[in-house]
Amino acid sequence: MADTSATHDVVRIAIDKRLMRGIGVALAAGVVLALTGAFGMDDAPLTTRLIYWLIVMLIGSVWGHLCSRGVERFVDLETRPWLGVLVLTLVISGPLSVMVWAATALMFSGNRSIDVADLPLFLFPVTLVTAVLSALNIFLQRKPVQTHAAPVGTAPARFPDRLPMKLKGATIHAVESEDHYLRIHTDRGSDLILMRLSDALIELEGLEGAQTHRGWWVARDAVRGVSRGDGRATLTLEGGVQAPVSRRYAKALRDAGWY
Repeated sequence: MADTSATHDVVRIAIDKRLMRGIGVALAAGVVLALTGAFGMDDAPLTTRLIYWLIVMLIGSVWGHLCSRGVERFVDLETRPWLGVLVLTLVISGPLSVMVWAATALMFSGNRSIDVADLPLFLFPVTLVTAVLSALNIFLQRKPVQTHAAPVGTAPARFPDRLPMKLKGATIHAVESEDHYLRIHTDRGSDLILMRLSDALIELEGLEGAQTHRGWWVARDAVRGVSRGDGRATLTLEGGVQAPVSRRYAKALRDAGWY
């Protein structure tokens, strides 16, 4: 059972779209840094610079992704994005400086021994790059995660299998995050399960819907109306549930014809 659980965790990480996007941004930045000979590396051969920066940026993007999953539990990146950039930079850059120092020593020290005294020299450039990439990743998260109806003949969404016994077979209208739990709103009422919304969004693929807010996923067929107030929209769902629409996702949902 433990092996199966570990395998599922690896699969979730492998298909996490946010992780893939973060890796893509980091690798693109790595190519730019290599081509420009950034941070005094212009004397090294281009091939060496490319290998070095792509490895370093790949390590950094995976470490940054793991850190961001933790930071999101304490900082609302939607309403306080710049605070999120600051916290992420502080959390990521220290350990990452050690990783970059070690990678640099292994690639460029030759026969010289690794000098711990060089470690502080890496703190500023690593912090600078981390701050830029953290800002890019946070502000690129402006499009809601959208899920799609499963085409005929393909596997259905996995999330309905997680419904509590009393809701088995019910039509899902929305999924709302409540601390470490999810409240599932259906045509037969609602109930809680222990799960993160980021993981649920992966398993909701196969049902047509979208993330309307940092803590909400809504089924498109469940929307019955929309109201606006205080500069924000609220969706009224079948059964009377009110689902908020964040400013971050409002334009993308309007363009997609949600309201």
